[in-house]
Amino acid sequence: MRTLSLLKGLPVYVKSTGEKIGTVFDLCLAEQGRVEGLILRKGALIKKSFLIPFEEVSSFGADGVMIEETTILQPLQETYQFFEGKERLVGKPLVSSTGESLGILADVYFQEELGTIVGYECSDGFFADITEGKRVVKTDEPPTIGKDAIIVNIQP
Repeated sequence: MRTLSLLKGLPVYVKSTGEKIGTVFDLCLAEQGRVEGLILRKGALIKKSFLIPFEEVSSFGADGVMIEETTILQPLQETYQFFEGKERLVGKPLVSSTGESLGILADVYFQEELGTIVGYECSDGFFADITEGKRVVKTDEPPTIGKDAIIVNIQP
């Protein structure tokens, strides 16, 4: 299991050449709560973003992400949902299917092998995070991502 906060900013390397082609900038999410891919940011002055489809990632390391070749990079589409992008999910209220407020979404946990989101890290505010820590909500069902909130079925 890995969180986006651990992945964000890691370099992306081409396995066959050892070339660093950019850094992980965000996650691209499908409507079913699945990780569609990683958003790669490349370029020094003029930055361009591309999608690395999740199934095209060779490996996730502690210090970098490996892909086989640059031909797998895809241009971004307006229909994609991003964790921290324009239509961001981070910062939205997380609510259980029974109507209980779980906090504000701060991070997601996903399985690297499958690309599925298995947990959500919630914040109850700065002081609560310091005294109690952030809460992790585990789920095995896709969330309902709405305009104002994210609805999840929580595991008992």
